[in-house]
Amino acid sequence: MEVILMGFSRDIKTNIALFLIFLLVYVITCVGNCIIICVIIFSSQLHVPMYFFLCILSFLDLSYSTTVTPKLLSDLLSTVPEISIGACAIQLYLILLLGGTECLLLTLMAYDRYLAICRPLHYPVLMKWRTCYWLAVIMGLLGFIMFVLPSLLMPLPICYPNQLNHFMCEVLALLKLACVKTYLRELLIFYMSFMSLLIPFIFILISYTCILASVLKIRTTGRSKAFSTCTSHIAVVGLFFGTGMTMYFGPPSMYSSNREKYISVFYGILTPMLNPIIYSLNNRDVKVSLKKVL
Repeated sequence: MEVILMGFSRDIKTNIALFLIFLLVYVITCVGNCIIICVIIFSSQLHVPMYFFLCILSFLDLSYSTTVTPKLLSDLLSTVPEISIGACAIQLYLILLLGGTECLLLTLMAYDRYLAICRPLHYPVLMKWRTCYWLAVIMGLLGFIMFVLPSLLMPLPICYPNQLNHFMCEVLALLKLACVKTYLRELLIFYMSFMSLLIPFIFILISYTCILASVLKIRTTGRSKAFSTCTSHIAVVGLFFGTGMTMYFGPPSMYSSNREKYISVFYGILTPMLNPIIYSLNNRDVKVSLKKVL
């Protein structure tokens, strides 16, 4: 009852080189996201809804990377990279939960920026701390109900041969090992992709269209400050949603191909590392608070 993860290569020299690269990426991911979390917690000037959601984003990125990368590092040094069916299922459900919740969170962060820029007088009332806490709880519950629960209600029977052309238990790759017809499960994947990627992305586009229209009405001196609070989020959205939509809205014939495997590296391993870097380099408040904390 085990699945063999084919990974990237069977050459030991290549795997050692990849091990060192992914180890460095994972260390940077852990350090970067932990620094963001600590800076936000210990800096009173960052105790606002925008950075509260950023703190949750760093936690999700750290959790997502920890779900995937340590197993990958272990497999790169293993002669037979395998994972039990139970562990594979747990990894799959965690990936669905964390990835889907991050999509909802990025949408919520866009809504927060919309209220702050387009409804500044109503912002303190609409985004009170109690509201932010409830939004975070509802977001986590929706992530479970929308993305994990349907998968639990429609399990995927696995058949042999059990070689998975991937480095993690990714849902598209697992379809190749199914014992049954996958039509309904492909519809389920399309539903989850539609709800986690397309609808949130459209909502984010609408939010930033309204933000752009409001910013253009502001005097030149205030535009740069308004844009600076949004550019980091736009960069993260473009990176995460761009790779995710390329992966899940691609042609079905490409399931479990090397193309999807390499795209997974971007949204599953590199994006959690880049998010704290993007926010720390492009946000003046974070840089000032980081210097104070250090």
